Amino acid sequence: MQSFSGIWKSSSFLIAVVAAFLALSIPAIAAPDINRVAFEGNSKLKTENLQSEVRSRAKTPFSPQVAEADVARLTEIYRRSGRAAAKVSYRAVELPNGRVDLVFTIAEGDKTGVKEIKFIGNEVYSTRRLVGMMETTEMNFLSFIKTSDVYDPDRIASDLELIRRFYLKNGYADFRVISSDAQYDPAQAGYIITIVVHEGPQYRVSSVGVESHLPDVDGAALNDQLRIAPGDVYNGDAVEKTVEALTREIARKGYAFTQARPRGERNPADQTVAIRFLLEEGPRVYIERIVIRGNTRTRDYVIRREFDIGEGDAYNRVLIDRAERRLNGLGYFKKVKITNEPGSSADRVILIVDVEDQPTGNFGVSGGYSTNQGFIAEVSVSESNFMGRGQAVRLSVQAGYISRGVTFSFTEPYFLDQRISAGFDVFARRQDAYNYSIYSSTSIGGTVRFGVPITEELSFSPHYSIYQTTISIPNTQSRPYDDCLVPIMGITPGFSPFFPTPSLFINCQTNGEASLAIKESRGTLLTSLVGYSFNYNTLDNYKNPHNGWLATFSQDVAGLGGNTRYLRSTGDIRYFREIPYIDDVVGIARLQGGDLSAFGGYKAHIQDNFNLGPSLVRGFAPGGIGPRDSNILTSFSNNRGNSLGGADYVGGSLEVQFPIWGLPKDIGLRGALFADAGSLWNFTGRTNYANNLPTIPGVTCIGAYTPAAGFGQGTCVQPIANAFNVRSSVGASLLWQSPMGPIRFDYAVVTSKAYGDITQNFRFSGGANF
Repeated sequence: MQSFSGIWKSSSFLIAVVAAFLALSIPAIAAPDINRVAFEGNSKLKTENLQSEVRSRAKTPFSPQVAEADVARLTEIYRRSGRAAAKVSYRAVELPNGRVDLVFTIAEGDKTGVKEIKFIGNEVYSTRRLVGMMETTEMNFLSFIKTSDVYDPDRIASDLELIRRFYLKNGYADFRVISSDAQYDPAQAGYIITIVVHEGPQYRVSSVGVESHLPDVDGAALNDQLRIAPGDVYNGDAVEKTVEALTREIARKGYAFTQARPRGERNPADQTVAIRFLLEEGPRVYIERIVIRGNTRTRDYVIRREFDIGEGDAYNRVLIDRAERRLNGLGYFKKVKITNEPGSSADRVILIVDVEDQPTGNFGVSGGYSTNQGFIAEVSVSESNFMGRGQAVRLSVQAGYISRGVTFSFTEPYFLDQRISAGFDVFARRQDAYNYSIYSSTSIGGTVRFGVPITEELSFSPHYSIYQTTISIPNTQSRPYDDCLVPIMGITPGFSPFFPTPSLFINCQTNGEASLAIKESRGTLLTSLVGYSFNYNTLDNYKNPHNGWLATFSQDVAGLGGNTRYLRSTGDIRYFREIPYIDDVVGIARLQGGDLSAFGGYKAHIQDNFNLGPSLVRGFAPGGIGPRDSNILTSFSNNRGNSLGGADYVGGSLEVQFPIWGLPKDIGLRGALFADAGSLWNFTGRTNYANNLPTIPGVTCIGAYTPAAGFGQGTCVQPIANAFNVRSSVGASLLWQSPMGPIRFDYAVVTSKAYGDITQNFRFSGGANF
């Protein structure tokens, strides 16, 4: 008698044989092929974009499992697009010949963005300030034109890193994000984001030094590389820059595997931190390869040149992190991530650079209005990553009531494979005479420019420019600005039976006459100049700075050919400082000045001089400050636009910018209070024109119209306000960083001025991109 186990084994074998026979005898039921993949109900996302995201494809077997995965994928895409309530389903429509149409049905629903962002645990900086730093915004009445209020976990993570770096930069070394939670609230049809933080105390640096564990390297000798000093508020950015500087410097000394590592010893009792930068020999690992993935448009060399190290070099994490920050800062990619993989041996590593290209071209239509130039429109086409080479190209055409022109620019950021930018600009501009300018001008020319970084904050920019300027003076019935020389019948007094005889009060100048200095400049002038500028920038944010310096010093020498001979020097320094203990209030101090010195017997023309107004002291018209021709003023002219300009200017400004409390921050409205003071003086041009104009016998220089002079405007330019006279004003501003471009309203009250100055209390400028 067989045992039970033996019977079981025999039965199992028999069952397996029968199953195999049936499998061979009965044909398998083949899955139907997909004829097409269709989408219904989608209007917010394009069909071609959805097709690229699903795995189901035409002419492939239909799989319910794959279709279900596609539904999940489409639902996630809609969620990231701000429509978390979207419903996606699929159905397979049977067709003849064993085929199906796969149809995804989508109910997109309403936009479900971020309704509220909450911070818990913040005491030093308000929730408004922290939310203002984030790219993620809350939903409001502008939601129909913005996408920043869409909930995106990746963007939230990036925002939290920005906030962390902000706290570390301002001395809060213990800061950390405890948690970040996003909950969808069906009642509000949006997300509530709650972020819990721990700020900790603000630390100051008690001591800082370099500790070297390398032979023949004295740490104290590297103190000049430190970017932070005892007594400073702890600054995470300064620590990071010091690490980079020390790593580069020690690599130059032959220690390729050495890295600088910061160590901080906190003293919570007195809220200080002692910082040491340790120089230690790292593992001897080499970079075997750098593999770049995901760049469908940007060329490999554009990415590789952002690395300070290459294949075969010593592996250095500090320099790799720096390259990642540079790549993220280019604006060519949605995201950049650098990871490591083991190489062919233990001392080899492969760098994997994952990028995702994003559109870098822009077509813009801009429009605006300013009180000195009227309505302005601009159409521009730009590309910051031209043909994937990292080059910037821009073509713009401007048209307006007074001014118009065209400009073409090209910039190569890595000239001759060096970290030096090179580019050129070609332009043609025309500006007609208007209320504050009694002449028209046309300029055609170009500039060749370079940019040489000295440090991360300081750069040197040499340039060469050549341009031709043509000055013309209108002399029509509506603009009789030259009728003292060419009288107009019916307009010029004394040249019509309906006009009285010219007198002191009614003459050819009272209807608006150009100064002799302007008439001298009539015609074409060629300027060829070479110059340079030093630029210093430590701003914490380029678009909305709260702290830091922005300074420029420039010099131009005209005289390399052409008709002009002068040395022009200008400087502009701005300091931004957040007001302590007052949230999001920024103080701005500005100092500017310039000097023009002609040489070689050349007398500066009108177009060479500085002609300033509200850019120096708000409350004055364009060209409303500085030397003027008194002959025009004393003849009771109804157009006092005869500014002569000056060779020297200086100005200062104090401004406080603040949020308008109670308004959502992404509306972009801020207020400002300001006080300006400055002066423009020293007209150095020609003043006596008796030698080339009709004169009275025995009179070498006559001024304004007098009966003794007869008909005409005289032969002299008599500048007034030619000395150093301080102009000043106080006022208030409304600043709007609108979704369509920056707009600013200034209202200034002049508190001191000189005779002949032209005031303009209200000033408005702005533009739009749409």
